Amino acid sequence: MTAAIFEQPLRLEQIPSLTYSSTADKFDETWRAPLSTLLGLGRAVGADFVEFFLERKNYISCLAEDDAITSIDPSLVSGAGVRVFKGSSDCYVSTNDLTFDGLKAALEKGLAIMDLAMPSADASVPEINLEPLRDYGVTRGKDNWLASCPSMQTMGDVLLEANAALSEKADHVQARRASYFRDWQEVLVASSDGTFARDVRLTQSVGFNLLCADGEHRSSIGERLGNTGDPSFLTAWDYNETAGKVAEAASNMLYADYVESGNYPVIMANHFGGVIFHEACGHLLETTQIEKETTPFLNKKGEKVAHESLTAWDEGLSSEAFGTIDMDDEGMPVQRTLLIENGILKNFISDRAGEMRTGHPRTGSGRRQGYTHAAASRMRNTYIAPGEHSVEELFASVEKGIYCKKMGGGSVGPTGQFNFAVDEAYLIENGKITKPLKGATLIGEATGIMNKISMCSNDISLAPGFCGSVSGSVYVTVGQPHIKVDDITVGGR
Repeated sequence: MTAAIFEQPLRLEQIPSLTYSSTADKFDETWRAPLSTLLGLGRAVGADFVEFFLERKNYISCLAEDDAITSIDPSLVSGAGVRVFKGSSDCYVSTNDLTFDGLKAALEKGLAIMDLAMPSADASVPEINLEPLRDYGVTRGKDNWLASCPSMQTMGDVLLEANAALSEKADHVQARRASYFRDWQEVLVASSDGTFARDVRLTQSVGFNLLCADGEHRSSIGERLGNTGDPSFLTAWDYNETAGKVAEAASNMLYADYVESGNYPVIMANHFGGVIFHEACGHLLETTQIEKETTPFLNKKGEKVAHESLTAWDEGLSSEAFGTIDMDDEGMPVQRTLLIENGILKNFISDRAGEMRTGHPRTGSGRRQGYTHAAASRMRNTYIAPGEHSVEELFASVEKGIYCKKMGGGSVGPTGQFNFAVDEAYLIENGKITKPLKGATLIGEATGIMNKISMCSNDISLAPGFCGSVSGSVYVTVGQPHIKVDDITVGGR
């Protein structure tokens, strides 16, 4: 509430005397008046569009190495960012001062960067009529999530129990690590188009890293699970099941032969196998790439860009998936975006700036790591859709090839050239898996591989991931069913 109520339109000279009392520990209706005033100030000075993004974050991570807790890392963050648009240009300023004066100072700095000078003292400041607060924290029952999360004691206990289970299931163990983090975030978006929306997010991840050694033989396998929105995620984790999978994979790879380099047909597993589509194709469909004209898909909308067997989506709606959000960081409700349908490029992934500069409509994809970053077009849950084949049919179609069961790290060039290590691979002979292989690297180029995905099975599975780009690191989902790539370069020995 303001300390004074002005019956006449607010004038610029009156703003320094305004005082507001907003709720310190929650973004609620009390933030309407100060943000409406500041948005009006930005418009009065000549900005075409102004947006405020407010954030409070409560993060903690825990690491168990072998039989000891070796790290607990908490972090509390609060701050705001303001973005100012003038024509096709924009700037972004952030601050950790959430007082009215602090937000006003950040706005004024942004206006100055855009060469927008203050008008005369008696100039009117228009009122920005913000929508009724669209509060996903209240309507989705999220406000009790943080209080319901596990304590530090519980985090440590679960991770130590999990590491003990891994020790029992694995042989030739050299090092065991179990890790967990919980990231709680409250955000408020207010902008001069009337947007006024609040959300609460809870993102959690837990997993193992296992290193085994026997003489000169080595294997290293990791597995990570992720969740949004379930405070009981850690305590409900079936670490025995996860430990069994990790131990089995490490055992298979410990004495595996090195793959022979060459060109092969490849079957890529579901789940985290989708990381190649995310990296080699998904990023090239973001309007940040369209703006820079650094994507081979620049003018390909409506054209065939992939094999007719391939359909792909990006969305923020899958229950508890790592990239699921109720609204993006520009306040737009999320939606499903059909990227590719039967090989035809249908849509791009777009944020507000992307829509303004490229003409591709917003898709609820404006995302950022936090208040120190401006939002940009980013993926959410991105995956290849299930196809019409069984997994058995995919394997039966391969006389000699490679089964990539677990993908590792890799790199992607600005126009889609990629190389990805394969942590767990097997030789396929006459449609059957015959022996484990290690040292495989998949090498290719986005437009090439998209046209070689000739078969998709019907067993789609999603996996959590972390995506870094121009607006920082955000939580995403990758995924796919088992897919067959007719031919790809496999690096090895």
